[in-house]
Amino acid sequence: MLRRPFSSACLAALLLAAGAAQAAEVARVDIRGLDEEMTENVRVSLSLVEALGRDVPPRRLVYMVREAESQTREALEPFGYYSPTIEVERERSDDGLAVTITVDPGEPVRVRNSDIAILGAGHRDRYLQEDLGEFAPSPGSVFDHALYEASKARISRRLAERGYFDADFSARRVEVTRAERAADIELVWTSGERYDMGPIDFSQEPESVVNDSLLERLVYWDEGDYYHQGRLDRLRTSLTRLDYFSRIEISTRPEDAGPDRRVPVEVTLTPAPRKVQTAGISYGTDSGAGVRLGEERRYVNRRGHKALAQLDYAQRRKTLTLQYRIPAFAWLDGWYTASLQVADEQTDYIDTRRVELVASRSGQYNRHLNLVASAHVLRERWAYVEENGDDPEAEPDYRYATFSYPSLRGEYIDVDDRIFPTRGIGGSLVLRGGVEGAGSDASFAQLHARATWYRGLGARNRLIVRGELGHTSTDALVALPPSLRFYAGGDRSIRGYDWREVGPRLGDFALGAKNVTTASVELEHYFANAFGIAGFVDSGSAFDDSPDFRTGVGIGVRWRSPVGPLRLDIARGLDDPDSPFTLHLDIGTAF
Repeated sequence: MLRRPFSSACLAALLLAAGAAQAAEVARVDIRGLDEEMTENVRVSLSLVEALGRDVPPRRLVYMVREAESQTREALEPFGYYSPTIEVERERSDDGLAVTITVDPGEPVRVRNSDIAILGAGHRDRYLQEDLGEFAPSPGSVFDHALYEASKARISRRLAERGYFDADFSARRVEVTRAERAADIELVWTSGERYDMGPIDFSQEPESVVNDSLLERLVYWDEGDYYHQGRLDRLRTSLTRLDYFSRIEISTRPEDAGPDRRVPVEVTLTPAPRKVQTAGISYGTDSGAGVRLGEERRYVNRRGHKALAQLDYAQRRKTLTLQYRIPAFAWLDGWYTASLQVADEQTDYIDTRRVELVASRSGQYNRHLNLVASAHVLRERWAYVEENGDDPEAEPDYRYATFSYPSLRGEYIDVDDRIFPTRGIGGSLVLRGGVEGAGSDASFAQLHARATWYRGLGARNRLIVRGELGHTSTDALVALPPSLRFYAGGDRSIRGYDWREVGPRLGDFALGAKNVTTASVELEHYFANAFGIAGFVDSGSAFDDSPDFRTGVGIGVRWRSPVGPLRLDIARGLDDPDSPFTLHLDIGTAF
């Protein structure tokens, strides 16, 4: 074995001695002494790596080995290391030539002076000044080229986003003094004057399906207000929520702004199909086999009204939902909605029928918070089969309830990705209550809160923490119908227990409770093919006076589908040694 520091002359002599006319092969290139990111950057910069597994003429091979040091040195400069110590060794074997590059990166170059400024009208823009204050790398930090370029691009982008379309560099210089391991940055923009919002034009192609006056109500600024890209982003979000259009293009023309610097805005919209029809099959251990049919009209008329009809028809559970929505943009982006739902459930444990009419007004308070105020009229009939005893011919002892009550719901979502979040929190808070004698058979007040916290751990791991809390204040729980009570168990509750299994029971059926509290901790790991595995612990209880906590543990398989995570879990309750394993299937992200 021959192993010593690299000498190009020596290598050339060895290769010529072996026969200059014969090609040689690079079998392996090892890089030592660097972290993963720097190692990868060096690797992609080496011509030796490109030659792995290939026959290379001797003279070409000598050149590539000789160049390895300079290529390694250049590959480290973007990370701020300008004076590394590099040793190139080679090992000749029957398989070919193995090259080992050992690097001591040495002391990095650090920012000594940083002159970052914006001249002109942008100098008085406090948001741009905040961006300048966050410029990186800052004095004393390692001069990371990628970080420097990202900061420079971010401020240039922010200037354009805030309407400084004439902005340009008046100074752009970085001076690196290797001997002093210091970098001096001079970066100055001249912003020019800020532009304003100009006239906006809506165009629906190939045909117009709703009135432009409806869309113009989504424009919350006045012509002549200062320009900001965020206003157009919010308009795009509002148009997307309408679900009238399959394609939305918003373009600006600063070059046509004129002497008043008002930027024209063009919005080109492609209508989506008027009808959305859905069909599917379902199966539940309680409900049995069933079908789901639905049709939605995205736009019933040119005023943008919407209509929905959906039928879930299973062997032991049937639901019909009718809904009509009218755009409501006078206060906040949202809808006036009227819905009617009729439900019939007849299982081995309960016989219930419910009719509910709901009128609501929703409003998008900001990009994170949506509010819904609603009024409910509920008529429900129910009977517990267990109360009939063993006589199958006994007439059910039906109970009846009528409740009219208001409700307020807040939905908060602040995550990095609504389909597959890795950072942030989402949840909901519901307040509702009725008064006996004012359309309700009993007085009650309820609070129900849910929250889910997401945290990415590295590139392929995700921690999910979920919590739920519900409370009912009433002196007549027996008068509350099943749909107004709390339950625990099943998917998105306590896995390891069946749906509604945890809580007060009559025989085998859950009665529902005044209170509920559940919590869950779950860790997911994903592989490169979008599949993953998970482990979780769920715990909680539905209760009237004091909780009887139940805990379930399990493992699952995950798939990052285009519509959200597909989850298949197997779990077992820990509170009964004879508890069976339960299987849970769920899709999508719930906050």
